[in-house]
Amino acid sequence: MLNVLRQIVQEVNGAEDLDSALTLLVNRVQSAMQTQVCSVYVLDKPNKRYVLRATKGLNPVAVGKVSLAIGEGLVGLVAAREEPINLDDASSHPKYRYLSETGEEKFNSFLGVPIIHQKQILGVLVVQQSEARRFDESEEAFMVTMSAQLAAVLAHAEATGQVLERQVDSKPKKVKQDVQVKGSAAAPGIAIGQVVVMSPSANLNDVPDKVASDVESEVLRFNAAIEAAREQIKQVGRALKDLRPEEQALFDVYIRMLDDDALGNEVINRIRNNGQWAQGALRDVILEYVHHFDRMDDAYLRERATDIKDLGARVLAQLQDTISLTNHDSFPNDCVLVSEELTPSMLGEIPEHKMVALVSAKGSPNSHVAILARAMGIPTVMGAADLPVKQMDGVDMVVDGYRGRLYIHPSKNIRQQFKEIVEEEKQMVQGLEAIRDLPAVTTDNHRIKLCVNTGLVTDALRSLNQGAEGVGLYRTEVPFMMRERFPSEKEQEEIYRKQLETFAPQPVTMRTLDIGGDKSLTYFPIEEDNPFLGWRGIRVTLDHPEIFLLQVRAMMKASVGLNNLRIMLPMITSVAEVEEALHLIYRAHQELVDEGINVVMPEVGVMIEVPAAVYQAKTLAGMVDFLSVGSNDLTQYLLAVDRNNPRVSELYTGLHPSVLIALQSVVEAGKSQNCQISVCGELAGTPAGAILLMAMGYDMLSMNAANLPRVKSVIRSISFDFAKDLLDTVMTMDNGQIIASEIELALSRLGQGRVFGPVSTEPQA
Repeated sequence: MLNVLRQIVQEVNGAEDLDSALTLLVNRVQSAMQTQVCSVYVLDKPNKRYVLRATKGLNPVAVGKVSLAIGEGLVGLVAAREEPINLDDASSHPKYRYLSETGEEKFNSFLGVPIIHQKQILGVLVVQQSEARRFDESEEAFMVTMSAQLAAVLAHAEATGQVLERQVDSKPKKVKQDVQVKGSAAAPGIAIGQVVVMSPSANLNDVPDKVASDVESEVLRFNAAIEAAREQIKQVGRALKDLRPEEQALFDVYIRMLDDDALGNEVINRIRNNGQWAQGALRDVILEYVHHFDRMDDAYLRERATDIKDLGARVLAQLQDTISLTNHDSFPNDCVLVSEELTPSMLGEIPEHKMVALVSAKGSPNSHVAILARAMGIPTVMGAADLPVKQMDGVDMVVDGYRGRLYIHPSKNIRQQFKEIVEEEKQMVQGLEAIRDLPAVTTDNHRIKLCVNTGLVTDALRSLNQGAEGVGLYRTEVPFMMRERFPSEKEQEEIYRKQLETFAPQPVTMRTLDIGGDKSLTYFPIEEDNPFLGWRGIRVTLDHPEIFLLQVRAMMKASVGLNNLRIMLPMITSVAEVEEALHLIYRAHQELVDEGINVVMPEVGVMIEVPAAVYQAKTLAGMVDFLSVGSNDLTQYLLAVDRNNPRVSELYTGLHPSVLIALQSVVEAGKSQNCQISVCGELAGTPAGAILLMAMGYDMLSMNAANLPRVKSVIRSISFDFAKDLLDTVMTMDNGQIIASEIELALSRLGQGRVFGPVSTEPQA
């Protein structure tokens, strides 16, 4: 049964459209279950009815015509109860509803299972049989497994507007407007633009659909790529001289598969007949072959699917080499960058002045790329898992970075509503500009320092325009990630000097190289099963003192004459790590002094971002000049929530009572040792978080530049006593969502609710 399930899932996922997928599904399930009937009912949300969309065994004329209201019949009961219903005599059940159009009166046995995706009912999968019997446990389990697989197919179809659109008389389907896709809000703001899909190198599954602007040019590009791939394979074969003749013959097989009468010819036909660009045509042909081989029972033949994928990847790599993504004229002026999984390097492929929004099907609001997006002030939605990325290129889209919503093919009405919100945002920004150069001081004269988190040179320039009072976190790994090798000491010195000069005489806190987890270097890969609990942060650099010493030397040399450098150590979990790092820092300082360089010993601090550091905060505070809480990782580790996983992103909140208790204990530990204490995580950049952290007693908050004006605005509008009273109130609460609502309500009473964004971005019907 497991093999049958795997084959059905592969076929359904490989179908061209929803109707084909559902037809395949009912036919395969009916055959596998050896029942007389298999049907799928899909929820028509606007009309609140379950529509028969495909069947094997009932009257086919009923498809698309027969429907049941929500809660009506056994189908409605399955959906309402959100669990399987297994009956040996369906007609005797009080909820049984006779539908004459389907011809179902002769079927007694009934098994229906709900199709659920992200807590939402999408439809019901049903099997029926004339024999009066209950389906056994294995059959029920198979149906539950099948419905879980179907849920993803339906969700993707709904995102493309296919659920309620049917092709009639061979005419193309009408484009459905205002199709909404849910994701997670990652960076605030509203954007309206045209989608540009970007995919990782040589990944067939991520190649988007594109219409060829010049069919013959695409054919020529493909032929050139085939020839280059063929020559590449020959070179590999010649290089492996020790292979036996029968093994060398495998390379000849590869080459023949690329001939005109094999794969090559099929791809060219796709380009010419379907108008598909070369990459898309190659993807379709290769994946069809892979799908065909994967379904075979013979293990040897199934392995040939790997050979086909390898060939496809080789040709795709050659095709991608012929396209320059850095041709700035090729991008629309209102570009919405969309990808299956956004990476930091992708953000540099499109001119910043043309990029209005970012969307990723994978990832969460707390991933590194989302943090960069917030630093750039670009509206962003992450974890839009139901977005059919491959079909999105060139499509118009509205991105709502406040609620994490996407609107595909927006209507004139939706466009106008969101344009009004954009204008409202502009007016708010203009109001915030008036306080840019004013201090963050409460109405009763409590002052708190507001700094920024930076990583790019452009971050620094943007930060000054927002009234930053220094840098609370400079991510030194960003320059490392933008290169194909470790930067030299001289190169690092030049980079760090620019940051220090930009903010002088204000302090700049530079975090030593923090890689691992969700941040990797292509030239220094770290392969681990559980990277967030693995080799990352200070663990890497202490294991490689040559990297650590070189970086610290570059920082200190860059600070000569400016003396505004502070060094911060990431991922500290023990006193021993701090002692070892301090030894290396003092050593680097002495080396520079011995070389005749007049270097002032900078302040050194520790990041508190794991529970172990929370419990040792008092001891650590006595060893260093400052403590800085990295609330992103601290929240992740305290709540055992992977902040890059959209499935659990709703569980990730810096306002969780456990997180607030930990933050309170850290500031108390720091104050007991007269140690400076700050927060440089995302929590500091939210109005709610900033109020609570200020009330706890933190000396400084560091955030992305785009968030600083809002935080300063709310601090200047409240009293410190108000903040402390609010803190006392929320510390008695046991739910993060209730805490967030309490803070928003309290600010709304003061007329400050707008700091959380527009009053509403929910479009009106």
